[in-house]
Amino acid sequence: MAAKQSHGREDDAGNEGTTAVAAATVILLRDGAEGAETLMLRRSARLAFAGGMWVFPGGRVDDGDRDALADDDELGAARRAATREAQEEAGLVVAPHTLIPFSHWMPPAITPKRFSTWFFIGEAPAGEVAVDRGEIRDHVWLRPAEALRRRDAGELQLTPPTWVTLHEITRWSRVADALAAAAARRPEHFVTRAALTPEGPVALWHGDTGYADGDATRPGPRHRLWMLETGWRYERSA
Repeated sequence: MAAKQSHGREDDAGNEGTTAVAAATVILLRDGAEGAETLMLRRSARLAFAGGMWVFPGGRVDDGDRDALADDDELGAARRAATREAQEEAGLVVAPHTLIPFSHWMPPAITPKRFSTWFFIGEAPAGEVAVDRGEIRDHVWLRPAEALRRRDAGELQLTPPTWVTLHEITRWSRVADALAAAAARRPEHFVTRAALTPEGPVALWHGDTGYADGDATRPGPRHRLWMLETGWRYERSA
């Protein structure tokens, strides 16, 4: 496999953190009988990264994804990686120009293995999903709200970025509405900071009063994901 370029990125508190590997993910949507559905893939439990998790198609940016692009075209390389991974992991051929940048995610600075990941969103192409039953064990089309319900019921596992993304796209019942909204806004950047509270663990992001120093108990504006045993809950002040 080709070598991957990696880079660091400071969080909002100025912490550089460990080197991050460039990666890309694609949220593929289709209109179902009860509303928009997204493709979820289950990673093998044997994988070191996100083993057993349900994810969107995606992976690292390879050197080949950067061919004929400017050295600083991070977004272009990520878009190519997203389309390549959709084909490799799900057997779906996605046109790169149809993908809309949706968000960018960076794990906490203390994470040993970090991925600097662009999330794209697009309409799923025609064709049957095909997984290799190796790295990707299974797939399912789910309404975002149903995926969140299954996580709290213990039926599937999600990472915080996947959870927040699913939560966000619950607001759109049709694919066309989701794509129009994504195209009309700037992609949001999330650099995660982990913290503990008496209630349980939380993930903090920009705008949260506890984000700068990790004090999640301080009163004030909120932008966080509560990851409690009773369920996960996204809280964001207006």
